[in-house]
Amino acid sequence: MRSFLSALSFLTILPIPARLWGDETNLARGAIFFPIVGLFIGLVTTGIVYLGYKLLPGQLAALIAIGILIAFSGALHLDGFADTCDGFFSARSREQVLSIMSDSRVGTMAVVGIVWLVLMKWVTFSQVPAPQRWTILILMPLTGRTALLIMMALLPYARAEGGLATAFAGHGGLKCVGAGLGLTLMLILSCVGFGRHGLIITALSIGEIFLFCLWSYKRIGGYTGDTLGAVCEVSEVVPPLVAVILLHSGGKVL
Repeated sequence: MRSFLSALSFLTILPIPARLWGDETNLARGAIFFPIVGLFIGLVTTGIVYLGYKLLPGQLAALIAIGILIAFSGALHLDGFADTCDGFFSARSREQVLSIMSDSRVGTMAVVGIVWLVLMKWVTFSQVPAPQRWTILILMPLTGRTALLIMMALLPYARAEGGLATAFAGHGGLKCVGAGLGLTLMLILSCVGFGRHGLIITALSIGEIFLFCLWSYKRIGGYTGDTLGAVCEVSEVVPPLVAVILLHSGGKVL
């Protein structure tokens, strides 16, 4: 229970007292519960947004849904995404990229990236048909939090001086089990909501995560806290994007 609460405390802004989840050891072990936290975020967001769709225009309700997903982490992952955009799109050396990412100032690429990301999430989610809307809203944070584990399981930590993400160093077995759990939940939920097309949504989501991990490895030789935030945010875009493409390409999503 302490490990789960540590994961919930780390990935959300919920005010969980430290005495309930303990120290960094429990936090590291709590990585196995990252997909469960993603599932929790999706379910809570769905409950709130369901009421929003009853009272508000669809586009506004969709925008509120994206805002809630961002707010759940206190925009922590979005901040990592912004730093990653500044670093990865700078065409600098590995050391310079890491230096740029550690700079608290927001550059042009960060602003462009955030605007693109939020708009992409909003537009694609708002275009998902009502019957599958709730499946997608749960899939988005589930996929994002599963991506965290996949990146940590595949790549070494890139900063020699350490950082926030070093709390999860080691415990490779737990991260692999957690990633497997997340992928299983993604597949089940996708197939329940989208039938055979759920296989496509899951496969492309996994493919995007692996491609992002490969990009991170080539740019900085591993992962940092910022790239974890980035892979989480980018991975949330894939389920609604693929669903919309399947729909508008002439295939039926059911």
